[in-house]
Amino acid sequence: MALPSISSVPSLSTDRRAQILDTLFEPCTQLHTLSVSTLHGTTYSDYAALISSIGDQLKSLLNSLSTSDTEWLDAILAAHPRLGEKKVDSELSRQEQAQLQNGKGEKGEAEGLAEVNRQYEERFNGLRYVVFVNGRSRHLIMEDMRQRIKRGNLEQEKLDAIKAICDIALDRVNRLGEEPEA
Repeated sequence: MALPSISSVPSLSTDRRAQILDTLFEPCTQLHTLSVSTLHGTTYSDYAALISSIGDQLKSLLNSLSTSDTEWLDAILAAHPRLGEKKVDSELSRQEQAQLQNGKGEKGEAEGLAEVNRQYEERFNGLRYVVFVNGRSRHLIMEDMRQRIKRGNLEQEKLDAIKAICDIALDRVNRLGEEPEA
């Protein structure tokens, strides 16, 4: 399934623009509310510019003093599945996590990943660890999580998660491609 041409995005239906967001990021009502109308009112030169704009919206939520903005950002970040989780709704996320779930590794590595996920979420008040896997092993991912737990900087974690979801979205654009303009 290719993405619609970037030039057609502003003229698409609200539902179709929401589907694009669901494909690039993950299905999330809060992201729809935040960004669907922006996709209608703005023309982007390419999908990278669209993704960058959404990243800027998310950073604005991060920098806001409003509790509701913080809750919205947390919900958007939590739309990404936990790494190594068996039940993943998004087909693209399933494909991206396949290496973590099916890769060869030490016995108990899947349980170890679940435990580090738990420690991470405990350290960061329920924040979901989001990273662009990009072919890295469970071992490397778990080491990154442990280092970030030690770092203990919630604001940096959210900033890193925003960057990761944008990197994931760019990778999805590259994998899916774009329909030619009509």
